[in-house]
Amino acid sequence: MKTTRKGLREGELEKDTYERLNCAECGESLQTRNDPDEVFSVRQCPECGTEWKELR
Repeated sequence: MKTTRKGLREGELEKDTYERLNCAECGESLQTRNDPDEVFSVRQCPECGTEWKELR
């Protein structure tokens, strides 16, 4: 699983005019899933299911 920063650099993610992360393939806004025991949160595309981790 890649980080959101790496996804932005490689063109897999895009930011819209409101600085929200969107999947470049589907154009959908990413959803966030937080696990209190982990140091990172998981960002997931609701359309294709691809996941990226985002450090808090």
